[in-house]
Amino acid sequence: MKIISSKDNAQFKDLKQLAGSSQARRRAGLTLLDGVHLAQAWLQHRGAPQMCIVAESALHHPEVAPILEQCERSRVLCLGLPDNLYNAVSQVENGVGLLLVVSTPNPKAPQALAESAVLLDGLQDPGNLGSVLRSAAAAGIGQVFCSAGTAAAWSPKVLRAGMGAHFVLDIFENAELEPLCADSRIPVLATSSHAAQTIYDCDLSGAVAWLFGHEGQGVSPHLQEAASHEVVIPHLGEMESLNVAAAAAVCFFEQVRQRTAGR
Repeated sequence: MKIISSKDNAQFKDLKQLAGSSQARRRAGLTLLDGVHLAQAWLQHRGAPQMCIVAESALHHPEVAPILEQCERSRVLCLGLPDNLYNAVSQVENGVGLLLVVSTPNPKAPQALAESAVLLDGLQDPGNLGSVLRSAAAAGIGQVFCSAGTAAAWSPKVLRAGMGAHFVLDIFENAELEPLCADSRIPVLATSSHAAQTIYDCDLSGAVAWLFGHEGQGVSPHLQEAASHEVVIPHLGEMESLNVAAAAAVCFFEQVRQRTAGR
């Protein structure tokens, strides 16, 4: 392990820039994973990181030490930082003191939708996006397409909300959703409070693509028209609509229910 004790160290300066700038991370094609859970999930699903950074106070932490040992066995560059320097690059208050630097996955987009997927049109809240990713991964959905107006999928807040879901999904950012809908080989279902058909009346036993929109405005009209069907989640209470992350979870797990009903 290499110990860095000076804030003037060139590697530390590079790391601090990565931590503080989403543009720097995009240019470098790198993502920062803060905390034990994200680190464990990455190692389990994606393999070795580019770099492992550990706070001095966490070197012998019972959950950190095995991760550090695994990284060192894989010949990953491991940096030890005094707590004050580590806290300058970590975006988690009172975190455990472990940070991985990884290459941001860049999967090849399919030519057409052929397996269950999620299309996100302008979803802006990082917590909502992370929750949708987590529910999609738990429901066995493999692909998520984010329009240009959607929150950055690999931002620290979305990563924390996703709880490791990113690493079992193929996530496509800045996706053109209208051509995907037009060329889809599977039904594209857009949620709408004005639809006549409920999700419980739909045949969800096969692959479908779920289309969700902006928290306030919903799915844009041109995409609503491009969808195969409009569906609604019926509810009995006085609320006009559900939070988009809650609505997505209801849809995904109605699909799970139908697909597993015959087993």
